[in-house]
Amino acid sequence: MTLEELYFLLSPVGERLLRETAVTPITPDNHLHIASQLRQQTDYAQAVLETVLLRQQAAVKFSRAGQMFFTRPALEQASAEVVAVYRAGRFAAAGARHVADLGCGIGGDALALAAHAEVTGVDWDGVRVAMAQENVRVYGHGDRFHPLQADLLELTPLPVDALFFDPARRDERGRRFRAVADYQPPLHWIHRWRTWVGETAVKVSPAIAYEDIPDDAEVEFISVQGEMKDGMLWFGGLRSGAQRQATLLPGGHTLTTAALPTEPVPLSTPRAYLYEPDKAVIRAHLVEALAAQLQAVKIDTGIAYLTADTRQETPFARCFAVEDVLPFQLKRLRHYLRERGIGQVTIKKRGSALEPEQLRRQLRLQGDAHRVLFLTFVRGETAVIVGQAIP
Repeated sequence: MTLEELYFLLSPVGERLLRETAVTPITPDNHLHIASQLRQQTDYAQAVLETVLLRQQAAVKFSRAGQMFFTRPALEQASAEVVAVYRAGRFAAAGARHVADLGCGIGGDALALAAHAEVTGVDWDGVRVAMAQENVRVYGHGDRFHPLQADLLELTPLPVDALFFDPARRDERGRRFRAVADYQPPLHWIHRWRTWVGETAVKVSPAIAYEDIPDDAEVEFISVQGEMKDGMLWFGGLRSGAQRQATLLPGGHTLTTAALPTEPVPLSTPRAYLYEPDKAVIRAHLVEALAAQLQAVKIDTGIAYLTADTRQETPFARCFAVEDVLPFQLKRLRHYLRERGIGQVTIKKRGSALEPEQLRRQLRLQGDAHRVLFLTFVRGETAVIVGQAIP
């Protein structure tokens, strides 16, 4: 999208066309018909259609998506509102009064930061900066957002007391960068900015290699309803005091290195209950901390499943009732399932090289009962744990 197209969408005519086009959800069946109608009304039909489509898609991320503006790549890269609000809360708790949002994109984080502080949004893309300004306005904080179109590599010190850095982690074709040195700008650029402002936060891939994490950073992994979303590096006064932290949203539950036990977690064959830790807990290397909370043990040294004789409520893991543990043998497993009328299975794996869908075909399932199969290792041996999910 160009600035000319965006300014048209912000005009009374553009607003009317957006409003009228959004009355009926756009689907593959009516897409061409709606596009044809728009072309008869305006030269900016593609901008109108694309904006309505992106607003539909953005509804899972933003509560006010129906009034916002996006580009497709920027929407894919933008943080979900629930994550942005949580993150902004950490800035507020640290007393940040003016935050520079470096690489602000379409303002997915700025709209939450501006609820607590003045925000200078910096991006090289003039369209994204203009969209960010409008999107922050939609959330009622437009007077606190100060747009700045600039190259981050040429940026000079800003009069702020905190920095939020969101580097691009995909190339022009949408492929993810695996190495932090490939981020745009590269991750090491933060060391220059931190000489100006110590209170800095950096959004990184949740798959970041631990050796790439600076020694003085607190690393946090954030999941939303069990789906891994973001990694964060916190510096200076934005640190909470932990070395590593797992945060689960929308509940705001946190687990930190402070909960790690002083002794190794024992190993055991599966007991009455099996716990599957949230992905953020696993990524933050806090499975042992969760084991201490649940008074649970591990089933294998390198496997992130926990087991216990009694069940405890926890937001940090899903709990399953264990029915059986079998050495993995295809014929034996097939016979076991048929004998019990188990014709529907959810297959989970951890440490196993088996492909769940291939195994499903080989099992030739029959029956109406449902079970969960865990393909994993138990004390160094391949095994299948048969269980049922506990609501």
